[in-house]
Amino acid sequence: MEKEMFESYVSQIQKYPLLTADEEQELAKKIEAGDKAACTRLVNCNLRLVVSIAHRFNTTKVCVMDLVQEGNIGLMTAAAKFQSSFKTRFSTYAYSWIMQYMLRYINNRCAMITLPHRKDEMIRRVEAAQAYLFQQTGHEATSAELALYLGVPEEQMRRVMVYSYSISSLDTDCSDGSMMTVGDLLADTTFSPETILMTEEKKRIIRLLMTNLPENEQKVIWYRFNFDNEVHTKTLREISDLLGVSAETVRQTELRALRHMRAAMEQDEEALTA
Repeated sequence: MEKEMFESYVSQIQKYPLLTADEEQELAKKIEAGDKAACTRLVNCNLRLVVSIAHRFNTTKVCVMDLVQEGNIGLMTAAAKFQSSFKTRFSTYAYSWIMQYMLRYINNRCAMITLPHRKDEMIRRVEAAQAYLFQQTGHEATSAELALYLGVPEEQMRRVMVYSYSISSLDTDCSDGSMMTVGDLLADTTFSPETILMTEEKKRIIRLLMTNLPENEQKVIWYRFNFDNEVHTKTLREISDLLGVSAETVRQTELRALRHMRAAMEQDEEALTA
């Protein structure tokens, strides 16, 4: 399906003829004067340039039509900024814009963690600078050396270095010669004996407090706080139907039961925790 769409798109853009240098200069002057039709013609006549650049990225991770679409955005940006005073062919000027949008799309699509493109570009600059300075000095460059080399404040360099990350598989073997993997060394945060103990203790105290309540208050608290662990917690209306009283009576009973439990908790805290 993707191949058919691409071939259909290529056949459609063939109807737009290539422009001469003089025609590009003429269109550039009209674009500067605010002629949108001239900008559209300049873009349409260079759509084949985007396709030819997209062919150079031979990867299965991105759809070629998505890549062409991103390149077309770069082409439109270049057309809007193109001026006759540049004294260069439009394809030469637009090439860098098209490449920029395509590379940005590929980096965002293939990255495990997506970053804003400005931060992503800065990280690549820092990595290139680190490699160069290591070759020149023989040691890892500090944040101060990188900041000086790239001409940016050191504080900004520290923030950029925080954005950098590396991906490691959980199945990677540890380097100590054992049979353990990286995943085996990670703590299991889903199980906490302390939390389970505290939860069970709170339940015990609440049940103990409930035994001192009148029967109707016990039932209201039981249903309102879903002690049956049902999927749907009962509403005031549903409890009123079960108990044969009004919803307002259930609400008042709930408030009264909570006051009784709170007062008992404050007066006999030592006995409850013994």
